Amino acid sequence: MGRWLEHSVTTEIQAPVEQVWAVWSDLEAMPRWMRWIESVVTLPNDPDLTDWTLAAQGFRFHWKARITQRVEAQQLHWESVGGLPTKGAVRFYPQDSQRTAVRLSVSYELPAALAPLMEPTILGGIVTKELQANLDRFRDLVESDAGAAPAAGGLPGPA
Repeated sequence: MGRWLEHSVTTEIQAPVEQVWAVWSDLEAMPRWMRWIESVVTLPNDPDLTDWTLAAQGFRFHWKARITQRVEAQQLHWESVGGLPTKGAVRFYPQDSQRTAVRLSVSYELPAALAPLMEPTILGGIVTKELQANLDRFRDLVESDAGAAPAAGGLPGPA
């Protein structure tokens, strides 16, 4: 039996919660801002089931994930269903009409022998820093898209 490790990061985005949610909800676009994610494919027969590939530091992991809870513009929870054991949640907190705080929590199970290497002072700190950098890239993407939004207040179309 392995050990579950969790990393949580937060950022504030200068955009309304509906826009932040819309960008995050496009899971297949996640490789645009999440560096270690090589691909995300939504399965055609089940929109809550996705196929993920992670490639980092010479390692490659593949798994499927199922959305277990979706509350529009508030939170999204998921867990893996085979492959790399993972689970997580992203929560959206409107600060006012044009600012949204986002908190991302990701957990994964490592074999017991590898878990000590993932302590915050060793490799675990690298994972937390990378997740924060990813969330900051997400913020930058949303904010750059916000500048391109139509004057009527609609969201820009897909890139």
